[in-house]
Amino acid sequence: MMHVTNENTCNLMMASLIPAIGTCLPRMTSGERRLAERLEQKLDDDYLLWYDVPVGPKQSHPDFVILHPRRGLLILETKDWKLETIQQATRQAWDILVDGKIKVVMSPLAQARFCATQVVNALQRDPQLVHSDGRHQGKLAFPWGHGVVFTRITRRQFDAAGLGEAIEPHYVICQDEMLESAEPEAFQQRLWNMFPHSFGGKMMSLPQLDRVRWNMFPQVRVQTQGALFDDNDPDTEIPDMLRVMDLQQEQLARSLGDGHRVIHGVAGSGKTMILGYRAEFLAKAHTQASKPILILCYNEPLAVKLASVMEAKGLSARVHARHFHKWCRDQLVAFGQTLPANHLPVGEKMDEMVLRVIHGVDRRHIPGGQYQAVLIDEGHDFQPEWLRLVTQMVDPATNSLLVLYDDAQSIYERARSKQFSFKSVGIQAQGRTTILKINYRNTRQILQTASLIAADLLTADDKDDDGIPLVKPISCGRDGQAPLIIRLPSLRDEALKVAELLAAAHQEGHAWGDMAVICRRYDEMDACAHALNHARLPHQVRRGSGSFHPNENTIKVLTMHASKGLEFPVVALVGVGRMPAAGEDERDEARLFYVGATRAMHKLMVTASGSANFGKRLEP
Repeated sequence: MMHVTNENTCNLMMASLIPAIGTCLPRMTSGERRLAERLEQKLDDDYLLWYDVPVGPKQSHPDFVILHPRRGLLILETKDWKLETIQQATRQAWDILVDGKIKVVMSPLAQARFCATQVVNALQRDPQLVHSDGRHQGKLAFPWGHGVVFTRITRRQFDAAGLGEAIEPHYVICQDEMLESAEPEAFQQRLWNMFPHSFGGKMMSLPQLDRVRWNMFPQVRVQTQGALFDDNDPDTEIPDMLRVMDLQQEQLARSLGDGHRVIHGVAGSGKTMILGYRAEFLAKAHTQASKPILILCYNEPLAVKLASVMEAKGLSARVHARHFHKWCRDQLVAFGQTLPANHLPVGEKMDEMVLRVIHGVDRRHIPGGQYQAVLIDEGHDFQPEWLRLVTQMVDPATNSLLVLYDDAQSIYERARSKQFSFKSVGIQAQGRTTILKINYRNTRQILQTASLIAADLLTADDKDDDGIPLVKPISCGRDGQAPLIIRLPSLRDEALKVAELLAAAHQEGHAWGDMAVICRRYDEMDACAHALNHARLPHQVRRGSGSFHPNENTIKVLTMHASKGLEFPVVALVGVGRMPAAGEDERDEARLFYVGATRAMHKLMVTASGSANFGKRLEP
C-alpha cells in the first residue's frame, strides 16, 4: 500500500493546522507549538486553522488565524513571555526585559487588533462578504475578534500582576487555561469570549468560506484563463465567480518542505496548481545569492503556459519554466558543448541532445547543483535516465525536488517501465509521498465519459512507497451538462460542426480563449482550422514545435499529446471515431482519449465519423 505521510493527512475528528504542524516546528516557539497542539486537540474538524501564513494584500503575519462557519474569524497573538519579562504594561505599550535591557513594544492586544484589522479591511472589499444594507451596511456579514495567548503566565499571575488593567481579561488565554484538561467546549468558550458579537442563528455558507480564503490568502487562488487579479490595486474589482484550492490542496501546498517529494495525482487533482504555489513560495524567499528555480515538463505548450504564469507574477527572473528538450539545448549552449547536427531527424536529434547533456554532466563539463529547487510536472512522461539527470541539478544545500506523477496519463511508452522505482533514479522520497485522488477539474459527467473509454486504465493499483501506483480518480461531485457526443458522416462534417458549436458557445458567454479543439491527428487539426477560418472564428494552431500563445483570446487547436497539463472550460474532441486506428494499441489510445477528455472543465463535445472502436463505445 502506498504510504501517505501523516503531515498531509487531515484527521476527520479534530481540526488540522495549515501548514501541517510537523513542517512548522522549526519556526515555532515552544509555546506556539503547545498552543497549536491544543487547538488541534480541542477544536472540531469544522474549525479552520492557519499558523504564520501571510494574510491579505499587505501580507501581515498573524500567529494564528481561526475560522469557523458559526462563530466567525479570530486572530490570535501568542507570547512566550514569563511574568518577570514584563516590566510595565499599558493599553498601548509594554516595557519588556530582553537580554537585560528594557525594550518598548506594542501591546500584544494591539498587535492582534492590527493584524485583525488588516484582514477585515481586505475582506470588506468583497461585496459578497458584507451587509448590503441597513445600519451595518459595508461591514462584515459575520463576527470577527482578536485575542492574546500567554503561554508561560498563569491566570493567577496575570490577575496578581494587574495585567487586566492593560488587557481586558476576556481577551486573554493563560498558560493553565491552555493546558487544562477541561472538556473541549470549555476551551472553545474561551475563544468565543474574544468575539464582541455572536452570529446568532446564522452560519457562513461554503461559498462564503471560499471567498474568505480567496481574499485572505492570494496564494490559494486558482487563476482563470483571464488576467491575474491585481492584489495591490484597491480599486480592482473582485470577480463574482472565483476558485480556490480545496483544503487538502492548500494543506499539501503549504506543508511541502525541502527534500525529495513525490505527488501522485489523478487528472484534475490540482498537481500543477500545487507546483505553481511551491515555485512562487520559493521565489518569494529568494535572495540575490539564491540559485534559480527550475520547472520542467515534457510538453512545450504546458511549459509555455507555466512560463506565462510566472511572468505575470513577476517571477520569471527567478523561476525558469522549460520543456525538457529546450532545457537540454540551453545547457549545451550555456556550457560550450557541441549541438547535434541539424540534418538529423527530429526524434534522433532530441535523443542525441539528451545524451550529450548526460555525458557533459558525467564529465563535469556541465555542472550539477545549478538550481535551488527543481519541480517536475507530468513526471510520468520522463524516461528514467532523464529523471536521473535532472535529480543531479538540485543544489545539495537545499535538496529540494518535487515530482508530480499520474501513470494513467503516461502516453509515451518509452516513459513506462514495470521495473521503475524512484530510488533507482536517485529520487529519495520514501515517507514523503502523497496521493491526490479527487478530480476537481471535470464535472461528474465529463469524468464518466472519459471513463467509458479509459475504465480499464483506472483500476486502482497500489504499490509500495517507492513504486508507481495507478490511482483511480474520484469525482468531486460537481455536476454539469452531459457531454455532447455527435456521430457524423465525415471528418469535414466534424470540423464544420465543431465551428458551429464553438460559435454558439461564444454566444452563450464563453471567451474564445476558454475554448480548445483537441485532435488525435494533424489532418484533423487541418480540417478544423479550415472550418474555423471559414467561419471567421479567431484561432491558433499549435503544430509540431510551433509557437503557442496561451494568453491570446483565441481558440486553441492542438493534438491530444500537446494538450497534456492544460485545461479549458470548453473542449471539442475531434477524431474519436478513428481511434484506435488499425495497428494501434488500444490501451495507449485510451490513455490519449482520457487525457483529451479530461482537459474540459465545464463543457465537452465529442465528434466521431469513423468506424473504430471508441466511437462505438460512446454510442448510447
